[in-house]
Amino acid sequence: MKVIAAYLLAVLGGNKEPTFEDIKNILGSVGAADDSDERIQLLLSQLKGKDLNELIACGRNKLFVCAPVVVTVGDGGACSVAVPKKEEKVEENIDPEDSDDDWSDLYFGDPLREDW
Repeated sequence: MKVIAAYLLAVLGGNKEPTFEDIKNILGSVGAADDSDERIQLLLSQLKGKDLNELIACGRNKLFVCAPVVVTVGDGGACSVAVPKKEEKVEENIDPEDSDDDWSDLYFGDPLREDW
């Protein structure tokens, strides 16, 4: 996450295509560049030739999905999304006379009931 944040900071700072050294310098300035070399290389290889604004726009619609989502980014920044189907809840039909929601007759009695 810190590598992605450093990349985004570099882009916000005006650098359209940050290099390894740019990201390493940003991370080093806050003392977080100790073990991130492989992650920087991985991020740069995955983002090479892709427009960051398109990637963000593609993922913006998926931000508030509660279910797990698998997003794959193909060549040219094209996105595909796989969302698992939701399980449907089956509601039970409860007879209102069998319901325990109204407890007032427990204390006061129900004058309309014959068994009282």
